[in-house]
Amino acid sequence: MNFRIMERDLQSPRSASNARARNRRKSTEAFPDVMKVNGSDLLVNDQNKYRSMWIRTYSSVWMLVGFILVVYLGHLYLWGMIVVIQILMASELFNLLRRAHEDRRLPGFRLLNWHFFFTAMLFVYGRILSQQIMHAVTPEKFFYNLATSFMKYQMVICYFLYITGFMWFILTLKAKMYKYQFSQYAWTHMILIVVFTQSSFTAANIFEGIFWFLLPASLIAINDVAAYFFGFFFGKTPLIKLSPKKTWEGFLGASVTTVISAFMLANVLGRFQWFTCPRRDLSTSWLQCDPGPIFTPEIFELPSGVSQQLPWKEISVLPVQWHALCLGLFASVIAPFGGFFASGFKRAFNIKDFGGSIPGHGGFTDRMDCQMVMAVFAYIYHQSFVIPQYYPVEILLEQILGSLNFEEQVLLLTKLKEIIDARQIQN
Repeated sequence: MNFRIMERDLQSPRSASNARARNRRKSTEAFPDVMKVNGSDLLVNDQNKYRSMWIRTYSSVWMLVGFILVVYLGHLYLWGMIVVIQILMASELFNLLRRAHEDRRLPGFRLLNWHFFFTAMLFVYGRILSQQIMHAVTPEKFFYNLATSFMKYQMVICYFLYITGFMWFILTLKAKMYKYQFSQYAWTHMILIVVFTQSSFTAANIFEGIFWFLLPASLIAINDVAAYFFGFFFGKTPLIKLSPKKTWEGFLGASVTTVISAFMLANVLGRFQWFTCPRRDLSTSWLQCDPGPIFTPEIFELPSGVSQQLPWKEISVLPVQWHALCLGLFASVIAPFGGFFASGFKRAFNIKDFGGSIPGHGGFTDRMDCQMVMAVFAYIYHQSFVIPQYYPVEILLEQILGSLNFEEQVLLLTKLKEIIDARQIQN
């Protein structure tokens, strides 16, 4: 009897500890609006909720100011910003599965990851910006021949750079480290496919015209801000389990706001040549171009019943505004699933954010999850439904002047003259 009492007394501290843990779990389950932040419980509806909102707003204002400055500087600086963001995102994701103990036993292993990253960067941007690279040099300069040779053998150069990294990886395999090394190898390639390749479409959009970069990026930001505020003040119904803070009220309110904003914002941005003209080189000079019919205003008369209630009888609409509605619909309905994917990914690895570079927002990867999905769609939509499906004379001339030397151009001119003369004789 005494032995049992002593045994129960010895176990009581542990039992009490387990009971306290169960009570804590029950209290957390009883109050689903409790969050864990730095080990302390915070109610979502207390003053910390508003403090978090102000921190997020403060960071957003500074990001907006910096973004406007880069847009003002032009295409080349925007591309540089995208490259910097890609490097920061890669750094966050490389560090996500990094284990310091294993890395100490594998000197140079992190350098191998960056080797693959910059090889992919050389390949993708070499293909996307080939036309701009050729226009950045002139036939009188030594760099023209260098750029021409690089563009001709770019795929070979990048392939052997990749093979070098592949052989480097095989030669550095160590016993009892195989699983870690192969998981890091697969993780690196996933980063290149999911992150780098998708976000590289952003650069293509920039050089097609800042409009095709700025409008989609702005719509994602508007949707994110609108969803945050609608959910903050009106959110009651959970939207998806992967993101407990997302609500149907926030989702629907943001969707309507984004579509309306797309139509109005396209009208504003579409009237500036700095936004609508494509950049065919890597300079930062002012742009002048024919905006084309898509950016030429069309006048629509309002119905008599509507015009009587308004101070104007007609409105000016840019045809690109109808395309903007499609972009706004995608940004509000489909693009948020990029954020849901990131939320599920973070839950799988039990982390709150990918990084802490931006106060109130997490890391750069947290901010770019929806942007990547949107950038790919904007590029595909522009190539499929906006640009003409034939090659204008100006584009053909640019290709001829950029890819053929003087002797080849003279030969082409001679052949064209022979063909035209032959057709004239037949007619």
